[in-house]
Amino acid sequence: MRKTYILTPGPTPLPDFVRLALARPILHHRTSEFQEILARAEEGLKYIFQTEQPVFVLAGSGTSAMECAVANLVSPGDEVIVVEGGKFGERWREIAESYGAKVYSLEVEWGRAVRPEEIEKALAEHPSAKAVFITHCETSTGVDTDVEAIARITREKDCLLVVDAISSMGVSPLKMDEWGVDVVVSGSQKGLMLPPGLAFISLSERAWEWVERSTSPRYYLDLRKYRKVIEKPDTPYTPAVSLVVALAEVVDYYRSQGIENLWARYGKLAEATRKAFRDMGLELFSKDPSNGVTAVKSPKGIDSGKLVKTLRQEYRVSVAGGQAKLKGKIFRVAHMGWIDELDLIVGINCVRAVLESMGCSTANPDLAKLYLQA
Repeated sequence: MRKTYILTPGPTPLPDFVRLALARPILHHRTSEFQEILARAEEGLKYIFQTEQPVFVLAGSGTSAMECAVANLVSPGDEVIVVEGGKFGERWREIAESYGAKVYSLEVEWGRAVRPEEIEKALAEHPSAKAVFITHCETSTGVDTDVEAIARITREKDCLLVVDAISSMGVSPLKMDEWGVDVVVSGSQKGLMLPPGLAFISLSERAWEWVERSTSPRYYLDLRKYRKVIEKPDTPYTPAVSLVVALAEVVDYYRSQGIENLWARYGKLAEATRKAFRDMGLELFSKDPSNGVTAVKSPKGIDSGKLVKTLRQEYRVSVAGGQAKLKGKIFRVAHMGWIDELDLIVGINCVRAVLESMGCSTANPDLAKLYLQA
């Protein structure tokens, strides 16, 4: 079998230590053996989230954590502000609307991050807003949002800040407690380099007050049930046992490397990747680029969907295309999780080869610099 290169912003490649953990014999989840592993995983997540608050592990995709946040915080008729600057900002709006919230959408040009002053203005115009929902790394556009600056604004108001960190957790700096973020959600298949299937959520004490007041219907996603058993440690329902076993290995890895070191490493990989594409003569899409994924505009006359398909079929290199209104217009290359310099060198070189085969002449970047810089 030939090697494949996964350079998509989820799922990302699995390290050998994760694959070996997944191959272990299954454990019964109501045993002390599993509970010790769960405790180790949950304690490690607190380190990665940079919080002293519990981090709850859900069996589900990252979207389940997003819905969990809405279901536990928002009651029908509550006013909320949602920042929409991409596909996943739209998802916040759709979930909030499905729970009967009165949503004020702060629409932002796709490709740039919301500015703190725009949040401040939105809160002034909607003083009854209970929460602001933002996306740290908008995966569909490759944009990073200044969470720290926005948190300074929401802390001064009686308003919660809820952050989708599904594509940024462990990749871009995010300090939940220090910055005063109220709710952070994430998922397993991106920076945390696990298969899809786990979701994570952590809440500040201020947010827990709203959980107790919420009148939204909830059962499986009722965080009050998770909070009652986390100290055992336990879960109210059957957990994704093998994924939790592998998660414990991932959090140990993060501790051994140091999260600040990993943030810096992904930042260097991101900058080197952007430089390589610029040196090829290509234009980046994001004005506020992220550590996790680089979005690149397709050259004139090139359908990015065809580029993505050709890369996968001919070179076994997987990158992501554009979503929604960006379909066919951009392609996205990830540099998160277990992706390293050599993976990116192969991927970028294959992108160049496919573009040449499609009639698009590009400059030849010095990919050795990518390796040395990262």
